[in-house]
Amino acid sequence: MDTDAEELRFGRQVHGPVLRRAQGRGQPGDGLWSDTRGEPLLVFTADCLPVAVARTDGDQPALAALHVGWRGLLGGIVQSAAAALGPGPLAAVIGPGIGPCCYEVGEEVAEPFRERFGDGIVSGRHLDLWSAADEALRAAGVVTVSRVDLCTACNPELFFSHRRDGGRTGRQGLIAYVT
Repeated sequence: MDTDAEELRFGRQVHGPVLRRAQGRGQPGDGLWSDTRGEPLLVFTADCLPVAVARTDGDQPALAALHVGWRGLLGGIVQSAAAALGPGPLAAVIGPGIGPCCYEVGEEVAEPFRERFGDGIVSGRHLDLWSAADEALRAAGVVTVSRVDLCTACNPELFFSHRRDGGRTGRQGLIAYVT
């Protein structure tokens, strides 16, 4: 299926839990969803996780593209996506993002993650955002979750990284659309 670049929908990431039905460009929010065939969705990341969630019902497919950082994850962006796409079987892919090897957080972030996901989600000062997102997706009813556990900070030849590059960096993007 072809799609038109003029139809590309993207938001302006604000590191929060806001999910919007895809429309226009640049509205604040960290997630978009659509059930319109051929409508391309785009989210940008540079350490936060790009996450695609799909309703896999062949008769009524739908898709959400999410920019998932710690604030959005704790704020419920994954649950909002599952609710927007449901009911029906859901599958998700978690793309490259900062890994537990490099994601140091303070106690103000670590504690709410421990409370929600258990003590193992934080090791020392390192948060495992990949596993937290995986658990949140499954808790929201996503049946199949695939992960690309590649750390953006550890792989400068492959990815931009906000933390590694001191905030002066490019972005990766997740592009998806319903076929």
